Amino acid sequence: MDGTTGGAMVSDPVYLEGWGGVDPSLLFDEDGTVYVTGTANFNGEHAGIYQAELDMETGKLLTKRKLIWEGTGGSHPEGPHLYQINEWYYLMVAEGGTEYGHMETIARSLHPYGPYECNPNNPILSNRSTSKPIQATGHADLVQAADGSWWSVFLGIRPVGNAKRHHLGRETNLAPVCWTDAGWPIIGNNGIAEIEHDAGGLPLGEPEEPESREDFNAYMLSPEWNFYRNPVPGSWSLTDRPGWLTLNGQATTLNDKESPAFIGRRQQHKNCEISVLLSFRPLSEGEEAGLTIFMNEKFHYEIAKIMDKGLTKLILRKRIGGMISTVAEIEYDEETVVFGVSADELWYTFTYSNPGSEPKPFGQGEVAFLTKEITGGFTGVYVAMYATGNGKDAQSPAYFDYFDYVPLEDKPLDMFAVMGISRNK
Repeated sequence: MDGTTGGAMVSDPVYLEGWGGVDPSLLFDEDGTVYVTGTANFNGEHAGIYQAELDMETGKLLTKRKLIWEGTGGSHPEGPHLYQINEWYYLMVAEGGTEYGHMETIARSLHPYGPYECNPNNPILSNRSTSKPIQATGHADLVQAADGSWWSVFLGIRPVGNAKRHHLGRETNLAPVCWTDAGWPIIGNNGIAEIEHDAGGLPLGEPEEPESREDFNAYMLSPEWNFYRNPVPGSWSLTDRPGWLTLNGQATTLNDKESPAFIGRRQQHKNCEISVLLSFRPLSEGEEAGLTIFMNEKFHYEIAKIMDKGLTKLILRKRIGGMISTVAEIEYDEETVVFGVSADELWYTFTYSNPGSEPKPFGQGEVAFLTKEITGGFTGVYVAMYATGNGKDAQSPAYFDYFDYVPLEDKPLDMFAVMGISRNK
């Protein structure tokens, strides 16, 4: 059924029948033909870029899938985009995998199915084998602005120092595009993505200062908040206690593949400070609520309030793969507590306090153990509020009054600390 959302028409999804593969992209040609372009499927097709014509109403393919380009020889040709620019069809592809050899290549043809002529100066974007702060650049797209200028949006990561590890996930970047006399695009600074590029005539406007505090006074969550998988109905509320976020702990824990009572936001800055005020009185053994630094079910740190052997405690726990350890704990009978985390490129430093008191240190966790190179996956760290009954539904709700996220300026990395060398020795 058609409807409107924010003034835009929406509809039920139309499924592509008989397609397979990943990263499908559409080109609406001038003659009305719609092309779907994507990767090889997972049933033994030869690696490369495949294409077919599509009926947009039914989602059915009008032609058989055809291999149109194998790329330049880099691994995993994927993320294709087909453009019609002047008389040419340009096929832009990500190659080299999404690791440090990532790159963007391009070919062109006078016909949508080829044969495709490879750009002699490929790749048109890659920061491989450089010391640039942005790495693994690729999965790019092209767009032309209203003033006629060309731009590319693409993925990239920001590793920590020279360690080739990253924990903020793949991030969206923007760089200018110029065209050679021979009609080939070049992204960024001669194929290199810099931290800053000249914005040219783009209407950037004034940067908005993000709100550092979420006080949960609205009737809905802001867009930066995420659940971890689809939340269990009744596991959270903004109305049970107005002005507070309520989490009702489920049997599911942070170690499980189901959906825990969990609301978080991505860590977007290497250096930042986070704090929450929690009101929670656990009533039975195992009830728990707190703040987690979370990459996935097997890699996370949490500072929490918990009922353990009949005592109310604060704990700091680490899960690193198959190893789970409570590294700090104290008895704590107050109903409210402020949990804090200070993050830099090397450490998460955890604190606790009574509201209005100075934070007390409670321990640290290494950033390195929450990086993609250790944990796998493609996404970055969450900072999240959570609650659990550790195997059963909790009787006592956890109330969060506010969540502060304060970005800090990047600081020079202390290479002595990276190598584990004390400056005092």
